[in-house]
Amino acid sequence: MRKILIFAVLVFQLGWSQETFTRKDSLFGGLRPERTCFDVTRYDLNIKVNPQEKSIKGYNEISFSVNENTSKIQLDLFENMKIDSIIFDSKKTTYTREFNAVFISFENELEKNTQHKIYFYYSGNPMIARNAPWDGGLVFKKDSNGKDWVGVAVQGTGASLWFPCKDSQSDEPDMGATIKVAVPNGLMNVSNGRLIGSEDLKNGYTRWDWEVKSPINSYNITLNIGDYVSFGEQYKGLDLQYYVLRENKEKAKRQFEQVKPMMDCFQSKFGEYPFAIDSYKLVETPYLGMEHQSAVAYGNKYLNGYLGSDLSGTGKGLLFDFIIIHESGHEWFGNSITSKDIADMWIHEGFTCYSESVYLECQFGLQITQQYINGLKQNIRNDKPIIGKYGVGNEGSGDMYYKGALMLNTIRSIIDNDQKWWALILKFATTFRHQIVDTATVVKFFNAESGLNLTPIFDQYLRYATIPVFEYRTKKNCLEYRWKADVTAFEMPVDIHLNGQSIRLQPSQKWQKIKLKSIKNYDIKIAENKFLVDVNAN
Repeated sequence: MRKILIFAVLVFQLGWSQETFTRKDSLFGGLRPERTCFDVTRYDLNIKVNPQEKSIKGYNEISFSVNENTSKIQLDLFENMKIDSIIFDSKKTTYTREFNAVFISFENELEKNTQHKIYFYYSGNPMIARNAPWDGGLVFKKDSNGKDWVGVAVQGTGASLWFPCKDSQSDEPDMGATIKVAVPNGLMNVSNGRLIGSEDLKNGYTRWDWEVKSPINSYNITLNIGDYVSFGEQYKGLDLQYYVLRENKEKAKRQFEQVKPMMDCFQSKFGEYPFAIDSYKLVETPYLGMEHQSAVAYGNKYLNGYLGSDLSGTGKGLLFDFIIIHESGHEWFGNSITSKDIADMWIHEGFTCYSESVYLECQFGLQITQQYINGLKQNIRNDKPIIGKYGVGNEGSGDMYYKGALMLNTIRSIIDNDQKWWALILKFATTFRHQIVDTATVVKFFNAESGLNLTPIFDQYLRYATIPVFEYRTKKNCLEYRWKADVTAFEMPVDIHLNGQSIRLQPSQKWQKIKLKSIKNYDIKIAENKFLVDVNAN
């Protein structure tokens, strides 16, 4: 029995470490010439949603510019959805489908620097989420009054699950988008940006028209259908708007008061709210939450913590509404600053998880903040690297959240100068505002602004499953110490408390030593509240 169990574990580990990817994966995650040859400039989505049939019908007007001469481009729409027609220059154009990729061919080559439009008509029953937002799809539910309540969450799975687009985080419509959604009379649709109008279509449906003027990544484009009521206010030049189910308006008014101190905090630390032109909205959804740009999905049941629980186990997580703070933090990290490849999603999740502790520090001070962020260590699995495989739509470990945040806390401790740290974070958020980045860009920026070589540290935490181990031993009235790490020539300062005195060491992977007055009764502790490390005392 033991041998069988060991064999099963080894097979599982081998399969985990040697993930295989298919043509379908590379079509979704890759950047082949049919994708890089053009740049999306705008989406104009116009659809009808039938909640009874759980169906969508309509079109996306896709405006784009040509980067390189081409006679073929790739757009994306899940293969279970029907293509009704694709119109280019007022004529139906030819296309082929391979899995979820749609390759559109042109009679005449499109020339570099020219501008074009495609009208992509489609219909069908989009994938239904089994457990949104962790798996992608549409959510069809009823509210307490039996009225339809519909939402969508597609991060990682792909926006082409429900509308045709260039489904890659590497390209955002620079001129924004309109999202026009017709829903049964008596219901409202809330999407990204600002409401620019509504129209009774005289067929039992009303179309609600929204416009986003900022660039927006495709998985952030959203619809929310329900019996919504709205309220809001102007706060220090920002439009704060809230859309909630009718019966929850009074609870929402109380709970959403957290938005104002959050905005004060995040704007002081990360810079001006990135989408002020499009307003800030919280929209109640039939699932937990999602960072839909300027229309943040909220389903935390008007409770502090994470559905009333504390992810840190310290009690400090009950000092704020997790979904309000976390998903709004994504407006800076994920929505404004977007990773080029899903493999680098730690840029979204690590910084945003860290933003929770930033909010706590603004509100309650550093001591409570350190209790909270260190409490998150219990959620780290160290199962596989945080960075996934590039070009195949592969996310890395879920440790991108907690381990990513604690890596940033570690780097803050390495810099050991809070004035410099907050200046760095502010400059990072503002320098790359509305830009698409990758890990190399982030690391290069942090190295330049800190004046330190942080590359080995980023590499250890992001590219390997394990965290660095501080090894130490006493020998002949000396304390000997070193790092055990996967990265070659790994070096990182660390603070220790030796007999009550704080000392900063500069360990490498080679044994170093300092003299002790006496080998007896010495007391050594690593400042583990400031550094995410393991400790091994020999």
